[in-house]
Amino acid sequence: MNPHDLPASAAGPVATPRLIVIGHGMVGHRLLEALVREAHGYDITVLCGEPRLAYDRVRLSQCFDGADAQDLALADEAFFREHDITVLRGTRAAWIDRKRRRVHVSDEQFHTYEKLVIATGSTPFIPPIKGADRTGCLPYRTLEDVEAIRACAAGSQCGVVIGGGLLGLEAARALRGLKLDTHVVEFSPHLMSAQLDEPGGRLLRTKIKALGIHVHTSKMTSSIGNGLRSRHRLRFSDGDFLETDMVVFSAGIRPCDRLAHNCGLVIGARGGVVIDEHCRSSDLDVYAIGEVASWQGNTFGLVAPGYEMARVCAAHLLGRDTPVFQGSLPGTKLKLLGVDVGSIGDAHGRAPDSVSCVFEDTLAGTYRKLVMDTKGKRLRGAVLVGDTSAFGLLDQYFSNGLDLPAQPAALIAPQAGAAPVLGVDALPDTAQICSCNQVSKGALCCAIVDGCATLGDLKARTRAGTTCGGCVPLVKQVLESELRRRGIAVDHSLCEHFPYSRQELYHLVRVNDIRDFKTLITRHGKGKGCDICKPTAASIFASCWNEYVLAPRHAPLQDSNDAYLGNLQKDGTYSVVPRIPGGEITPDKLIVIGEVARKYDLYTKITGGQRIDLFGARLEQLPTIWRELVDAGFESGHAYGKALRTAKSCVGSTWCRYGVQDSVGMAIRLEQRYRGLRAPHKIKMAASGCTRECAEAQSKDVGIIATEKGWNLYVCGNGGMRPRHAELLASDLDNDALIRMIDRFLMLYIRTADKLQRTAAWRESLEGGLDYLKDVVVRDSLGLGAELEAQMQALVDAYECEWAATLKDEQALRRFRSLVNSDAPDEHIVHVRERGQPRPATVREREALAAPAE
Repeated sequence: MNPHDLPASAAGPVATPRLIVIGHGMVGHRLLEALVREAHGYDITVLCGEPRLAYDRVRLSQCFDGADAQDLALADEAFFREHDITVLRGTRAAWIDRKRRRVHVSDEQFHTYEKLVIATGSTPFIPPIKGADRTGCLPYRTLEDVEAIRACAAGSQCGVVIGGGLLGLEAARALRGLKLDTHVVEFSPHLMSAQLDEPGGRLLRTKIKALGIHVHTSKMTSSIGNGLRSRHRLRFSDGDFLETDMVVFSAGIRPCDRLAHNCGLVIGARGGVVIDEHCRSSDLDVYAIGEVASWQGNTFGLVAPGYEMARVCAAHLLGRDTPVFQGSLPGTKLKLLGVDVGSIGDAHGRAPDSVSCVFEDTLAGTYRKLVMDTKGKRLRGAVLVGDTSAFGLLDQYFSNGLDLPAQPAALIAPQAGAAPVLGVDALPDTAQICSCNQVSKGALCCAIVDGCATLGDLKARTRAGTTCGGCVPLVKQVLESELRRRGIAVDHSLCEHFPYSRQELYHLVRVNDIRDFKTLITRHGKGKGCDICKPTAASIFASCWNEYVLAPRHAPLQDSNDAYLGNLQKDGTYSVVPRIPGGEITPDKLIVIGEVARKYDLYTKITGGQRIDLFGARLEQLPTIWRELVDAGFESGHAYGKALRTAKSCVGSTWCRYGVQDSVGMAIRLEQRYRGLRAPHKIKMAASGCTRECAEAQSKDVGIIATEKGWNLYVCGNGGMRPRHAELLASDLDNDALIRMIDRFLMLYIRTADKLQRTAAWRESLEGGLDYLKDVVVRDSLGLGAELEAQMQALVDAYECEWAATLKDEQALRRFRSLVNSDAPDEHIVHVRERGQPRPATVREREALAAPAE
């Protein structure tokens, strides 16, 4: 009913209808925003039970990374003053008198209404466990909870999270960030059981354990009592126990429906106020939205359906019968403890007549699953773990009911060619881009037409990408496509914190001699940074100045591999890869590697890059292993970094009867010159001593092939999922000219490439292509040759082996511990022997080893 259709009072004039909103969380505030965009005609009062106005609970974990209440705030007092809305902070509704249309806050105080909206949200579910109310057993739901957790952690060494869902894993991340030995206890057989199937949950568990977090699934906590070594002891129903100093409950939520129940509204079987398609309760003047609402027996713990309810409710309060609420199966894409996870729709394939397509790569640590109808025409759900690059594409097929390609498996299976592409230009205007905020492609395009020319402007105007952020890449694609269509220059901002591309940021760092992130973001950015700009800045600093990456001002910027100078493997161990320039090694050094591998029981593998990789080193073993290798004359091979990996070679003219140049000597010269060189992505090189090409130089970023007159230089090749043949840049170069050309080529790539862009993709994006490269690098058309060479020489002169530097730095060495409060090895790393070498135990092998002997 429209407020202007309400009956007049006995006094004659039409009274302003009163709207009471109980609760001011994310969904309650979204309702207010929807109403104030129009002439709503209501006298609105908001009963805000918390001392704070609405804030973004989705980003709650960021408070452990330095964010404060102001950073999360969604509203301030100015909003209420501007729109003449009364908000009563810290005022809780005590009961609802539906007969008299009153909301009581006490025996004497009440507020009358014509329309009432219940947006009370939910409360954290604390399992009925004996001892759950002990000091140090805390919920994780509000800003006040964050402060309590932080205070408790200050005097703790170990923390347990009960609950392995989305919020539970966020809580585990928080405890780990607070330097606690962290455990996750989950009742279900696998993590994130609501969003992931069993294989996806199993892989997520493996990846999270590899980060040093202990995971206990199929565990039901029966009681919490005094511990012997810690404050608490959790006893499980299977007789096992676990001791800890603090417990965080994140075992789900329950609708906060007490008010509705007490006033006689119909409540769902699993809790929540039963609503219709207009979000009305059994009393047609009382609405319920968000986590407190129950629609067709379902409650929703994610913000996207809550926002949709707010939109529907606002429309009906304004007298419209559309849109209507139709439920929600939203997609979820997030990074949990550094692990990419995506879930869309019916991820479990529970709908009848569903078929699945699964791709699992245990070596790469990725799992992908499609759930389709039996004809393979409609996507019903998807699971992505370890690699969510396909999420945006799959979400469009799902959300918009688009026909799948003839071979749906191509959407998730790796292949030499590109996967089927569904470009934004092919999407209809009705296609939903942002499911959290119900923003269509058409709405984005209209905002762009109205003047939004940057990603920040578009997000502010439409709200697309402002909640979970999963749709931001697609929003950016729509923006760039529409701007290009309108002949407007495209914004290439790195992220929301820097209005610059990676190339522009590089030049700001270089020209202004900026050497730390704090200075960079203070002068040229805003906020505190993110997991996009921080590693990018770290790479730029290294590419410009070649300073020690674990120096105090650089260490917090590094990703998981660079942070520990090793490649993290699937079982939580690390690889050790000493540099072997050109693949040439003396017998004495070969013996050292063998002795180290045997002493520490490491899996040993000769790679295609002519290195010897040692796998299975525990985190705390890395310094002692590297000390032995460095003492024997080895250096870091930088297998963990976006840097030069190897310069592969054949034996060349020294031994081969076909060789015309010393390919081994040149490969060693290249590797020793460019070792440690940080770039937008990894770099591989090779040198072949003749045109027989035994070193496969034409598949490398930089490849050289010997000729009778010198060397032919090939660039921008790579193998992998999309192999690309390298292209001839220059011919018959002598040794010194070859080095100059490579110096110029690499520095131009480092200066101008986008973040995480291989040389092959960079070459394809260059206007002018190979001819442009030849003009700039070979012909020096821009006059940059000497400058590029000088910059490369400065990096060469600044080189120091990162492991040698680390072994001399006591502060840096402190990070190499599996447990922050113990020197004991990680008991969850289990190896078995195969073909005379160790390898990670499978799940079944672990279970067999853990079983008691009969």
